[in-house]
Amino acid sequence: MSYISTNLNMLITVAKKVSGGLARDFNELEKLQTSIKGHTEFTKAAVERTLKNLRTELQKSRPQMPVITIGEKAPAGAYYLVSVLDGELNFVHGIPHFAVNIAEVVDSQVVSCVIYNPATSDMYFAEKGNGAFKEGYRNHERLRVSARKDLPQALISADDSYAQKVAGTRRFGAISLDLANLAAGKLDGVISMSNDSASIAAGILLVKEAGGQVFAKEQKDIRTADLPLVLASGNIIASNAELGKKLFELV
Repeated sequence: MSYISTNLNMLITVAKKVSGGLARDFNELEKLQTSIKGHTEFTKAAVERTLKNLRTELQKSRPQMPVITIGEKAPAGAYYLVSVLDGELNFVHGIPHFAVNIAEVVDSQVVSCVIYNPATSDMYFAEKGNGAFKEGYRNHERLRVSARKDLPQALISADDSYAQKVAGTRRFGAISLDLANLAAGKLDGVISMSNDSASIAAGILLVKEAGGQVFAKEQKDIRTADLPLVLASGNIIASNAELGKKLFELV
C-alpha cells in the first residue's frame, strides 16, 4: 500500500521475523515443569535472544541507528526504542497477550512504530502524518479512536480506583496493547503510571495517528500534547478527544 513507506515496511518485517522464536518459546512454556525457576530462566533467555536478534535485524538496514531498550539511556538525535516482551507476566502464565514494540524516535518524537503480538499475529503500525493501521489479510484496517463523550459510558484501562467514575476498568498487563486497543476504538481511555518509555513509545504514536490525545500526568497545560514529557515521565493519560480533558481532571 502507498501509505507504508520502505522504512515502515522494514519495521513490520523485522518485528515478525524476530517474533517467530518468541512465539515458539511461548508455546514451549506449557511443556515446562511448573516451577518458578524454570519459567523465570526460560523467559529471561527468550527475551535476551529476541533482543539480540532484533538489534541485528534493525542494524542490517540502518547500522548507524542505535537500538535502545528498557533501562538504557537514550542518545540525542535518532534511535530505535524497543521492548521485546511487553506483558512478560502474561507470557509466563500462558496468556496470549504480549507484544514486541519498535519505535523510531527522532529528537524526542516518535515518527514510526510497530506493535506486534506474535501469539495472535495482530500487527499494528503507524507513521507520523500517515495514520494508524492494523494489518489485514487483503486490506489494512484504518484505526480510529472511539467517539464516546461521557465518562459513565467509557471503558478505560486503569486500576480500580477510577471504577466509580466510568462504566468499567480493565488491566490487561501489556500497556502497548492497551494503547493499540484505544487506537482501535475498543477502549475509551488508558491511565497508566510509571511506565518505561520503551513500553509506551509505539502506542503513543498509534493513538495520536488514530485521532486520540496523549498527556503526561505532570502537564500543566493540556491544550497541546507534550509527547517528550510523556516519554520521559512514563505517566500516560490517553483517550479520544472528547474524553481527554475529563480523564486528565479525574487523575
